[in-house]
Amino acid sequence: MKDFIAIDFETANECHSSVCSVGAVLVRDGAVKDCYYSLIHPVPEYYKWFCRQVHGLCECDTEDAPPFSEIWEEMGRQFFGEAGWDACDLPFVAHNSCFDENCLKEVFKVYRMDYPDFEFHDTLRASRRHFGRELPDHQLQTVAAACGYSLERHHHALADAEACAAIAIQIL
Repeated sequence: MKDFIAIDFETANECHSSVCSVGAVLVRDGAVKDCYYSLIHPVPEYYKWFCRQVHGLCECDTEDAPPFSEIWEEMGRQFFGEAGWDACDLPFVAHNSCFDENCLKEVFKVYRMDYPDFEFHDTLRASRRHFGRELPDHQLQTVAAACGYSLERHHHALADAEACAAIAIQIL
C-alpha cells in the first residue's frame, strides 16, 4: 500500500468515545509526508487506572486540551489544506483496526458529526497473514521490529501510528 493515513487513538477509559490522544501519519507514494499528534479532552471525562498505566496520560494532561471536533478539523486542514477531510480519498490503516475504527465512529456520534464511512485496513490481520507463526506474537512492537522499525515509545499515539505506517508500507 502506497497511499494511506496510519492512525492511532489512546482512550481515557473503557468507552471508545473517550479518545484522549491521536497520532496520524500521512503516507503518499510509500513515504511519510506529514505527521499529526494532539491530546484531546476525552468524553466521558474520567480516566481508568488501567488506561493510565498503559499510556501514562491522566486528567491533568488533557483538562485544557481541545475537544475532538476541533482536533479532527485541524488534522484535516493540515493534511489536505482548506478543503480538509472533504478532500480525503485515502484509506486509514491501524494495528487492530477494529479498536481505532470503533473509537472514530463513537467519538463522531458523541459530537454529532456525520461519519463518512472511512475505509480501514488492519496491520494486525496483515501481519498474521504475512508472518504467520514466524513471530512469537503479532503485537505492534513485535511486528514493527520484524519490518525493521524500532518502536521506542509504545502507546504514545504518534509513535504507534508511525510504527503502523512502517508496517503497512512493508506488508500491505
